[in-house]
Amino acid sequence: MGNLTSYISINPAIRFGKPCVRGTRIAVTDILQWLASGMTYDEILNDYPQLQQVHILAALSFAADRESVIKIIPTSYEPSAVIA
Repeated sequence: MGNLTSYISINPAIRFGKPCVRGTRIAVTDILQWLASGMTYDEILNDYPQLQQVHILAALSFAADRESVIKIIPTSYEPSAVIA
């Protein structure tokens, strides 16, 4: 399968620079929203024949990589707000 992120491109002229599946206008967020709504891989692939399963995996991998670098810096610390 190789480097999954190579299937994702960011171009300011396409979808306002949203990360998309290379060679399409299908954004990573589109795929994530379809999956979150309950669509299966097969349903997505049937509705969008230009996609392959590797593109769905690439979108998930890209989103996971982005999520891993997000840091939330609290403006104040309240011990009662901490979940144990």
